[in-house]
This record gives sequence, structure tokens and C-alpha cells, in this order.
Amino acid sequence: MKALVEYLAKSLVQHPDSVRVEERKSDHGLVLELTVAKDDLGRVIGREGRTIKAIRNLLSAAAAKTKNKISLVIQE
Repeated sequence: MKALVEYLAKSLVQHPDSVRVEERKSDHGLVLELTVAKDDLGRVIGREGRTIKAIRNLLSAAAAKTKNKISLVIQE
């Protein structure tokens, strides 16, 4: 899951070296924290949040196969 988010984010941004994805466990499942350069934040979020919603939908579909819960958080 971490590799999927990292690949998608690096494909979207202009500064792929600044993309970081960290995993941590919580009571509600796995939490992925995505950090990108400040200039690329709008590219990852997209218009009206469409891009980040699409990434979250892909994660939900992948997590459903493994019967896990995953959430994606963007760090500033």
C-alpha cells in the first residue's frame, strides 16, 4: 500500500524527491502519511479534492482485498 501511494504521488508532482510516505498503526487500522513539497500540494489534492479522493478510492479497493482498513493523510 505504501509503495502504491508513493508511486502515484511521485507521478503527479514536479519534485518527486520530496515525496515521503510513512506508515503507522492506529486503533482504526493503518494510517499512511503523505508528505510532498509545498508547491506540489495542489497537484496531489486536485480540483475540489478529486485527485486525493481517487487515490483514497484505490487504497480502499486494495485494502478490501486484504480485509484491512487504510486511511491516507496529507502532511503539510
